[in-house]
Amino acid sequence: MNSLNYASLFQLTLPETILEVFSLLILLVDLGFLRKSAQSTRMTAACVLGVIGSLAAAICLVCCPQFTSNTAALVSSPIVVAAQIGILLLTALVLLLSFKARFSRNPGEFVTVVLLATTGMLLVTAARDLLLIFIALELLSLSLYILTAFSKSSAQSAEAALKYCLFGGMSAALMLFGFTYLYGLTGSTNLAEIAASLATQGVTPLLIVALVMVAAGLGFKVAAVPFHLWAPDTYQGAPAPVTALIASGSKVASFAVLVAVTTAVVPAAASSQASSQGASWTVLLLTMAAASILLGNLAALVQTSVRRLLAYSAIAHAGYMLLGIAANTPQSGTAVLYYALTYALTTIGAFGVIAIVERTTGSDNLDAFAGLSRRNPLLAGTMLVFLLSLAGIPPLVGFWAKFNLFAAVLRAPSTTVWGLGFVAAALAASAVSLYYYLQVLKRIYVLKPTNEEPLEVSPLELATLVLITAAVVALGLFPAALASWIPLG
Repeated sequence: MNSLNYASLFQLTLPETILEVFSLLILLVDLGFLRKSAQSTRMTAACVLGVIGSLAAAICLVCCPQFTSNTAALVSSPIVVAAQIGILLLTALVLLLSFKARFSRNPGEFVTVVLLATTGMLLVTAARDLLLIFIALELLSLSLYILTAFSKSSAQSAEAALKYCLFGGMSAALMLFGFTYLYGLTGSTNLAEIAASLATQGVTPLLIVALVMVAAGLGFKVAAVPFHLWAPDTYQGAPAPVTALIASGSKVASFAVLVAVTTAVVPAAASSQASSQGASWTVLLLTMAAASILLGNLAALVQTSVRRLLAYSAIAHAGYMLLGIAANTPQSGTAVLYYALTYALTTIGAFGVIAIVERTTGSDNLDAFAGLSRRNPLLAGTMLVFLLSLAGIPPLVGFWAKFNLFAAVLRAPSTTVWGLGFVAAALAASAVSLYYYLQVLKRIYVLKPTNEEPLEVSPLELATLVLITAAVVALGLFPAALASWIPLG
């Protein structure tokens, strides 16, 4: 029996194993063979190996899905595999945009830690046990703390990493306390067993405390208000590829585990106890959602840094996705994953453009983008698509992400009381978000550049950004292509 369990566990963790093998290979090549080579050569070799490792793990998931090889702690359902493939492809895109990065003298270590963070994301997505969820989240978080501080010559990077680590440590402690209380109430760390046990219990003060603490810990991971304070400084201070990773793959994994936890703490049993517990958790999620949508969009209006603008925008988008999680249906869970993946794809492209502008002008302020359309029309066109998609303008994929999410919320049986009001408020907030995205586009297309020289972009960076742009447009024109690939939870 043990051999069977270990065989199933190995099958489930084969993509993570591939990433770990490539992590060791990158260190071996970088420190063993290329130690005295040029910085650009070392970064290129590390990124190439990182991309190959990410794609190899994704191919493993596509060709050898193990939907029946579940264990008590890990699952491999179709929706989990879809999220994991998305995370691996997002990581590959981040690495493709990192070839020209020069913020570190240790490229091998940088790409290795990126793959370690991706390993944490994959485990978080598949975990269905409180202990494994905590360990996987900490692997992800510790890797991101290190990556945030990787620019050793930048005081902003060090400050951002310190704040990120301090807030992360506090949120991890709160979440762990919440998990221990759930274990004390149910006698299990398995989410399915917790759900079955809570379905027969009433609401107690200890359960409320546990839910609040779990919400605080997971709210930090998705940068939801009031656990968002780390996000603006981290988005601004971290190296651009790291910020792209935090805003993309990390968000997908965090929302995936939040959906799983919601399913456990909101039992499906139609009893008064279950209804009370569901109401308690739903109130927590809706409170964070409303605060995130309001604060995120209003704070973004006054930002002069495009990085901070996108940070507050990310907080608002987290609020939209929390509405879908609060609805707690298979359709809304699928809509949240669709939203998270498309938002992550678009955000990687936006931060890719920001990285190029920063490298050329030395700033991410709004004025640094002045006249970009004259200096590099193709680069400006990609940013136009990314920002309009984030604003939810049809026919781009961001429109369909919001449409599917809000439609799933309105159709959920549990949202008859609050659904219409929250969706209407979210639509109004989306209109507000269009204003601050247009402030960036105004600089790009209306204002004159202070420097008339053409802005040079490496062919690989430009090709990657064009590929992301094409994906955003194509998925908007053919929304069913991605929707059919993501099964019902």
